[in-house]
Amino acid sequence: MKRITFYLDFISPYAYLAFEKLPQALVGLSYSVAYKPVLFGGILKHHGQLGPAEIAPKRDWTYRQVLWLAHTQGIELQMPAAHPFNPLALLRLAVACDARGTPNRYVCEALFRHVWRGGADAADAARLQTLSAALAPHDDVGSEAVKARLKTNTEDAIAHGVFGVPLFEVDGKLFWGLDALPMLRAWLEGDAWFDGPGWDSVGRVVVGISRQQPKN
Repeated sequence: MKRITFYLDFISPYAYLAFEKLPQALVGLSYSVAYKPVLFGGILKHHGQLGPAEIAPKRDWTYRQVLWLAHTQGIELQMPAAHPFNPLALLRLAVACDARGTPNRYVCEALFRHVWRGGADAADAARLQTLSAALAPHDDVGSEAVKARLKTNTEDAIAHGVFGVPLFEVDGKLFWGLDALPMLRAWLEGDAWFDGPGWDSVGRVVVGISRQQPKN
């Protein structure tokens, strides 16, 4: 049985869509999933990037596309009242529900649907209190141990080469994005393409030009 690590942040609509789509995308295969909440903003900061919702024209397009994708794939999705928002409370609640910082699917489903169904404010304090009471976390959500657990998840993700969410890691290979689900399935099925040069050859492509500013 293959073990998949699913790196996610509840702020990401693509992570929500991938979460909802995953069972159907991998139906018939033998696998297990470890759901690993990470702070997407921390990963972006590490790589010196802005998030899609931080670039005004891209923000509008992102929201339109995820609504379209949800429509075409039969997934219920409504935009929350405000986005982006601070996801730390949701992430800490998730990791507080499991001593290893890898909550089960039920917990992740409740948190994703809290954000992406109903169109309410995902960061509303009363709603968060109700959600926390329903999930009954093992640890105090505001404890230093829970904060450290989320930080460790994020640092581990960066160390493994994670650069965005949703991202799936299996057998040391990374599959990024909702649209990577067919590719992930192909790997799990033993597709011969992965034995050819396609996967590793990209690392030999030379950087022709870089827009990064030199550090002082």
